[in-house]
Amino acid sequence: MRRLALGAVALLAVAGCTSGGSGTAAAPSPTASPAAVLTPCPEQPADEAAGAERLPPLAFDCPGGGALDLARAPGVPMVVNLWGSWCPPCREEMPLLQEFSAAAGDQVRVVGVISKDGLPQAASFAEDAGVTFPSAFDGDGELMAELGLNALPFTYFVDAGGALVHTEAGPVSSVEELRGLVAEHLGVQL
Repeated sequence: MRRLALGAVALLAVAGCTSGGSGTAAAPSPTASPAAVLTPCPEQPADEAAGAERLPPLAFDCPGGGALDLARAPGVPMVVNLWGSWCPPCREEMPLLQEFSAAAGDQVRVVGVISKDGLPQAASFAEDAGVTFPSAFDGDGELMAELGLNALPFTYFVDAGGALVHTEAGPVSSVEELRGLVAEHLGVQL
């Protein structure tokens, strides 16, 4: 389920992985299908942030079930992380996002967007990293193209109404840094 964006948010890539991939992603688990190890995406309410700066209105299937529709308001504050198994900084950042997601519970939703990656490679990495938050699949890098990105990771902070309130280029270095960004930009103290 993909829709072409009607408008795009222009952002510059500053640091991180380029989208070329290195072919060093972990091998997929021979016993599990890629979709079986990825968490489903949650239901989303209708759009509430008309006129605000937003992520491009694209939608992606979540291999674990459901879909991530960036045109719809999440209903709760949301952290959207673009990642790929081929990206070393993404691999380092992923345990921090997982720890934050577990601590945030229902107060802040963490959602990944698997970008320019293969589903078996991404699922294998997510399983090895113990990722339980949902990730949508954008194997062709449609969202990266709409945002003008050529590097990962990027993390977007979206309020409950769907407004894009902050963009973090490059990896976060600690759970405390992520908590601080969420407090500052989403107003949620964890």
